[in-house]
Formats: sequence, structure tokens, C-alpha cells
Amino acid sequence: MTRLRVSQYIAPVTLALLIAACHARTAPAPGASADAEIRAVLDSTAAGWNRGDLAPYMAAYAPDADAGGTTGFVHGTAAIEAGMRHGFWKNGRPAQDLRYEHLAVRMLGDRDALVTGQYVLSGGGLPDRTGWFTTIWEHRPEGWRMIHDHS
Repeated sequence: MTRLRVSQYIAPVTLALLIAACHARTAPAPGASADAEIRAVLDSTAAGWNRGDLAPYMAAYAPDADAGGTTGFVHGTAAIEAGMRHGFWKNGRPAQDLRYEHLAVRMLGDRDALVTGQYVLSGGGLPDRTGWFTTIWEHRPEGWRMIHDHS
């Protein structure tokens, strides 16, 4: 009788393992969704910037983010926004349009990513300004957010 009871469980367990194996083969590669989500956030920052709306740009940052530039590092979104307004938004909107090039998203685990690329500021009758950046992203309840920006 014991053998019959054990064999009753073998078929369902085997079926469950086969289903899981098939699902694993057809599931997207780890990080594929994160890559697309992070790129979408970056696209929204550039779109907001180019509309003259700093809020979508700032929404990419976690409240406790650090950002560095030519004058050193600042902590928190209020300080990051102040730096943007002082350096790029002196007249209430940016002097040039923003786009990103050469983006690379490298997963550092399930919830963290290293993102590198080049920003390009162009237009406004001014010479293009470009620079390379390295950012660290963390997946939070509200989505992917930058926790460190070195531009």
C-alpha cells in the first residue's frame, strides 16, 4: 500500500517540474525587463527636460540619492534639483535639449544596476555639451530609481 501512495505523488511532482523547466526556458533573460524599465525612466527624464519640466527628470532620483559633478557631491533630491536649476535651468527652463547615447545597463543583482552612457546637450544656439556618466540604480516599490549619479 505504501508503494501505491508514493507513486501517486510522483506523477504530479514530475509534471510540475517539467512545467517549471519549460517556463524557465521561455522566460525572458534575467535583467531584460530591468534594462527596458531603466531605459524608459531615462527616456522620460529627457522628454521632461526637453518640455521644460524638471519634475520628470527629478523623478528618476531616489529621495536619498547622491549626485556629483564639477563641484563635488550633494545628497538628496532638493540639493540635486538646486544644482540643476543653478547650472542648467538659470532662466526657468533648460538652455539646451537633452538626449542620451551609448547607454549600457549592467545588472548587479536582482534589485541593483550600473548604468553608464553619455549625455548630450544640444541646440539653443550653443555648442553641444557632452559628458559621460555612471549611475547606480535600485529597484524600489515605486520602480527603478537612481541612488548615485556621477556625471
